[in-house]
Amino acid sequence: MSLSLRLRRSSFLISFHSHSHSHSRFHSSFHNPGDAISHFNRMLQMPSTPPIFEFNKVLTSLVKTKHYSTAISLSHQMEFTGIKPSLVTMNILINCYCHLGQINSAFSVLAGILKRGYQPDTITFTTLIKGLCLHGKIQRALQFHDDVLAQGFLLNQVSYGTLINGLCKLGETSAALELLRRIEGRGIKPDVVMYNTIIDSLCKDKLVSHAFDLYSEMVAKGISPNVVTYSALIYGFCIVGQLKQAIGLLDEMGLKNIDPDVYTYTILVDALGKEGKVREAKNMLAVMIKQVNEVNKAQDVFNAMSQRGETPDVHSYNIIINGLCKIKMADEALNLLAEMDYKKVVPDTVTYNSLIDGLCKTERVSHAWELLDEMHVKGQPANIITYNSLLDALCKSHHVDKAIALIKKIKDQGVQPDLCTYNILMDGLCKAGRLKDAQEIFHDLLIKGYHITVHTYTVMINGLCKEGLFDEALALLSKMEIEGCTPNAITFESIIRSLFENGENDKAEKLLLEMIDKGLLEKL
Repeated sequence: MSLSLRLRRSSFLISFHSHSHSHSRFHSSFHNPGDAISHFNRMLQMPSTPPIFEFNKVLTSLVKTKHYSTAISLSHQMEFTGIKPSLVTMNILINCYCHLGQINSAFSVLAGILKRGYQPDTITFTTLIKGLCLHGKIQRALQFHDDVLAQGFLLNQVSYGTLINGLCKLGETSAALELLRRIEGRGIKPDVVMYNTIIDSLCKDKLVSHAFDLYSEMVAKGISPNVVTYSALIYGFCIVGQLKQAIGLLDEMGLKNIDPDVYTYTILVDALGKEGKVREAKNMLAVMIKQVNEVNKAQDVFNAMSQRGETPDVHSYNIIINGLCKIKMADEALNLLAEMDYKKVVPDTVTYNSLIDGLCKTERVSHAWELLDEMHVKGQPANIITYNSLLDALCKSHHVDKAIALIKKIKDQGVQPDLCTYNILMDGLCKAGRLKDAQEIFHDLLIKGYHITVHTYTVMINGLCKEGLFDEALALLSKMEIEGCTPNAITFESIIRSLFENGENDKAEKLLLEMIDKGLLEKL
């Protein structure tokens, strides 16, 4: 086996064993500040002092968790024990002081950098500029910028992006645009962040035509717009009542394969609602949940629509209830069911199916059965989707015989099981050690001409591997390929894991090679 393949196999095996950990002498992140401080003190007490970058890791970890004062205190302690700070250490200190609003102290560190003979870098200057802008000292930031250039130092895109952002936040959009023009003359290419900042500011000032001109200029210069660019423009067009142009930009995003985010959708849902286009707003809300999975934000928009007097219908409630259930917020979803009852909005089978599935997936099966009873009382017919959720819960709680009895019962009621039903049952049987019963169902499906999917085959392959029947599992893998059903990464992973765990390394490595050839390893 080649070195490359051995390395990939090692990576693959590591992903299988969650208990495997990589060990290193020092760690750059900690669960809490106490851990960081303890580790820092241990390093100070070592007979051989660790290199400065190890201390910087601890300080960086504290900065990431916003414990700026602690980081400053440790850096002082470090210097007191005779450990010389590096430029990185001093940049970290500048960042801490800037976040704490102690700008003069930050500049004192800059003086210390120069006194030690270090050469400040763009990170040093950018951090100071950001600190000044963060605390509204934009004129001082601009003056500092001029001083830096006068001393022969260079700034980069991040530095100028920070200055432009500071100007825009103070409403100085014209000055930001002027700065954008000036930096081009200095050989620094403006980037998408700079353009986005100014476009957003222009749109908020309702200068949408100017913003669109800047967008066009940006595209002409070969700078690709992103979701932030489009969201800013969409917002601008919406607030000046040009909804058609806003939706046109959404379509353009699709053509350019740029995915809208929750902010983009929220802008459009809100604008459609205000224009009285309730149906379109609801459709956009549904797309929002499907595409970006931002149920909480969607619920806020949904509530805002209700407050404007737009009475939600059952379809609108279903969108939010389904989204809440998918992220395991079943109580919030049940509250909406109660609200539907209060507002005389009749829940349908889709409403109940979402709730029953959500309750089952959060192990609140007794509540799910109560909702099934409520469906019967209210005359809402349960369908196979309803029962599949309950069957899955029964199988996962090791009540396979009850699941079999339920299937018989629903058949008697005229509800026909589907392939998903049988997949659930076969998986439950395999996990309960009843492989032969699962095989009988599988063969029965083949005889009856069901279109067997990759999931069905994977369930059976898992069952065979669980019983150590690797040859049969491999034979079934070959059969599914002959039948034109392409195995996926999960199918291969099931067999390879079992083979490695049982010492069948040669067979496992052969399958691993096949998996790599099919480009499936990266999909795990």
